[in-house]
Amino acid sequence: MGRRVGKPGIGQDAINRLLIDAALSGKRAVRLKGGDPFVFGRGGEEVEALRDAGVAYSVIPGITAGLGAAAEFDVPLTFRGEALRITFLTAHKAKDAETVDWSALTDGKMTVVVYMGMTAAPAIRAGLLAAGRSPQTPVGVFARATRPDSQAVVGALENLPALVRQTSGGPAILVIGDVVAHSSAWREANLDSLLSNFLVAAE
Repeated sequence: MGRRVGKPGIGQDAINRLLIDAALSGKRAVRLKGGDPFVFGRGGEEVEALRDAGVAYSVIPGITAGLGAAAEFDVPLTFRGEALRITFLTAHKAKDAETVDWSALTDGKMTVVVYMGMTAAPAIRAGLLAAGRSPQTPVGVFARATRPDSQAVVGALENLPALVRQTSGGPAILVIGDVVAHSSAWREANLDSLLSNFLVAAE
């Protein structure tokens, strides 16, 4: 079963019920989740439902999407002397973004990793800029990370909503902070820009 933003899907209560019913009927139930089920993945809710129903379970952790995206695109979420802290947050909808205390996320030595933030990108940008984060802060939109069709779009915080629109769909992780300038996607984007300028000059 899958859940996609804006698409009809099965609710969490129904997922819990399927797991419990299968287990109580003597079957082995396997719940596959992308990433780490305990990082914005509702794994905690599913474990509690199983525990309350007296169902034995085991959790095999995956790699959370933020770390998967960082590894795939060479984004060092921490960097000595440059990025000393990481904050992971979720902003599923604009309403979620409005509840975030953005003033706590303006430290230039902090990397902010946003899960499910594509829809809320305008509110995320507005919140960080209003709180004082530099409009030129490097950001990356890393879509479908670790899958064959993964995609990276990088640029400045002030252009975050436009960067999201350049991807061909999610799910995506947003990484905000100077560390994005160390990524392979940033290097490729700058090389493309340099090559373009060189070709124009040659004409």
